[in-house]
Amino acid sequence: MFHIQSFAFNPFSENTYLLYNAHRNAYLIDPGNFSEDENQKIAQFISDNNLSVKKILLTHAHIDHVLGLQWAYDRYKVPVLLHETEQEILDRNPMDANRFGFFFKPFEGDIQYLCEGDILKLDEDVLEIKHVPGHSPGHIAFYCNAQDFIISGDVLFEGSIGRTDLYKGNQAELLNSIRTKLFTLPEATKVYNGHGNPTTVDFEKRYNPFFK
Repeated sequence: MFHIQSFAFNPFSENTYLLYNAHRNAYLIDPGNFSEDENQKIAQFISDNNLSVKKILLTHAHIDHVLGLQWAYDRYKVPVLLHETEQEILDRNPMDANRFGFFFKPFEGDIQYLCEGDILKLDEDVLEIKHVPGHSPGHIAFYCNAQDFIISGDVLFEGSIGRTDLYKGNQAELLNSIRTKLFTLPEATKVYNGHGNPTTVDFEKRYNPFFK
């Protein structure tokens, strides 16, 4: 059984997640830790709970979701998994950082690619990969059927959707991703998103103004 620990990090209040199980094995998802205090906060949680990080997973590679990526890779020495189409977004981060007025080194490390329908197994716990483009071209979500939750990144928010005015964003594509990949899940499915509070498929189908 997965346990979910979230952290709100960096000036963008990005949600970083740790999924871990009874064997103390873990996935680190979207490491947005930016300051030394934030680095220490996540490292301390991992240490205090005797967790072994097995992989770093990215829903997508916008800079607010990868500010701690190099730190996490260097510390835990595990591969980084993302959709192949998202590699271009990851490679653009030094340029995007410059627009925000700070320096960001290109990521250096072991990258592996995921695609629609792939399965990740952490001992007996399973995540299914769903490709949900629109906010970014290679955006993916991590779905746990056994526990009715999905880590959705910046696709669907409480009462809103991800922005589509960034590089290669596409609103029609995003709305289609939500309708065909998220709204087809059981209505009780809990949606853990990239910013703000979690929500449910049922609540968003009923009340999200983008689908009225």
